[in-house]
Amino acid sequence: MTIEFQNFTLRNCAEAEGVVVVIDVLRAFTTAAVAFERGAKEIVLVATVDEAFEIRHHHPDILLLGEVDGRPIPGFDLPNSPSTLAGMDLREKRLVQRTTAGAQGAVLAARASPLLVAGLSVAAATAAYLQILNPHRVSFVATGVRPGGGGEEDSVCAEYIASLIRGCPLAKSEVCQRVRGSGAAKKFIMSEGADFPAADVESALQIDRSNFVMQVERRNAQLVLSAT
Repeated sequence: MTIEFQNFTLRNCAEAEGVVVVIDVLRAFTTAAVAFERGAKEIVLVATVDEAFEIRHHHPDILLLGEVDGRPIPGFDLPNSPSTLAGMDLREKRLVQRTTAGAQGAVLAARASPLLVAGLSVAAATAAYLQILNPHRVSFVATGVRPGGGGEEDSVCAEYIASLIRGCPLAKSEVCQRVRGSGAAKKFIMSEGADFPAADVESALQIDRSNFVMQVERRNAQLVLSAT
């Protein structure tokens, strides 16, 4: 069966139904993938900082990860930075992630079933899983796209996953070029600030590095992300 692909953004992703893949290359779901590579057990996705602190109030051993407008959140344990997490031991740790784009998309996509999240590092694994599911339609949510534009890094990730399913994959060199040319990537590449390390772009461009899928389970009114 030929799979139909639809594209959504944060503005309208609440309308997406069926199989939905929420994409945030820079940086939420690249960071989440690294956390799982470093041994994290699961990640609870939340929309607000207050929700994150409330969860930790009841579970003091949980680690808070995230950003607001790209900046680390005071009181959180970890920044939303894949290059920062790359050297950490997160074995069996439970995390809560709040981000401005990716986590919001996951929360808003309430009609999704199943709900997957992705960056380029899990693109091939995600495409393979979608082929197994073989749904009539797959909806991509490019969370970096705003009314004024942007989000090229997320759009090309969606295109790459779709191209793998169609059997005519985009060249990785083209994918990398388009990501590096995106407004989001330039903010990191040209920044000298610690909040936007250029190494995060390199982490995001490790295409197909991880062999797992990141899927969200709705559990006790929480969105719990795990790697399978």
